[in-house]
Amino acid sequence: MSTEKNDTSFPPAEAQADARGERSDTVSALERGISVLRCFSEDRPVLGHADLARMTGIPRATINRLVATLLSLGMLKPAQAADRFMLGPGVVSLARVFLGSLDVRAAARPSMQAMAEEVGASVYLAVRDGMEMVLIEACRPRSSMLSARLDVGSRAPLANSALGRAYLSALPEAQRNQLVDSMRLLRGPEWDSIAPAMNRAIGESKRLGYCLSLGEFHREINSVSVPLVGPDGEVMALNGGGAAFVFTEERLRNELAPRLHDIALTIARDIGGHVPTPSSG
Repeated sequence: MSTEKNDTSFPPAEAQADARGERSDTVSALERGISVLRCFSEDRPVLGHADLARMTGIPRATINRLVATLLSLGMLKPAQAADRFMLGPGVVSLARVFLGSLDVRAAARPSMQAMAEEVGASVYLAVRDGMEMVLIEACRPRSSMLSARLDVGSRAPLANSALGRAYLSALPEAQRNQLVDSMRLLRGPEWDSIAPAMNRAIGESKRLGYCLSLGEFHREINSVSVPLVGPDGEVMALNGGGAAFVFTEERLRNELAPRLHDIALTIARDIGGHVPTPSSG
């Protein structure tokens, strides 16, 4: 079964910053270094100078200096092939500190794993990072070979994924509108083909408490997500799903959505957060 991912190449660092309206408050060298690190992904674990220059829009000479600095700090390491690099152990150390501070993972994991085993679905918990959702917990049924092979650290686009749409639905309107405007600028001409389905899903999430993505992020994968708000106001999203021929739209709505909502309520109770109340039944 195919689980091919959409292209999530980053636009030039300058375009990302302009869309966020942060140019006057940021350090451009640091921003560029982080944009280099964000080019690496599960689909692109090994990259070279030319790849990084193309993906970020940063001049090659600057890329060379950034890579040299990141290598010296342990954030990158040389790959076996010449002029190729991978993420280094320094990134892992930072990720471990971040994940270790998330009490929500400990609260969520037992219920998520129980659901994964009982319904045969992959169950994810994610937070936003830039224009994507990043998984901070992933539970899969041990007996199934049909689940999407995403793991902690995997990313999903805000506009195309159920995770992103649920997240957007729980934001205050002004914040959501600002983020949508940034996505529109970054997506360019393709935005007109993305926005209608995203807007419908956001509206559905606000009415029903959940929203769907039917093969729009992963081919042949259907999923449903519900939003969850932590005690500090941070919005997260829970997701469940799998192969489209197993997890039909009807099953997502009637079986997985209520189960995810119950899990979200349990997590919210344990961490002192809340689940947004739908506007209708």
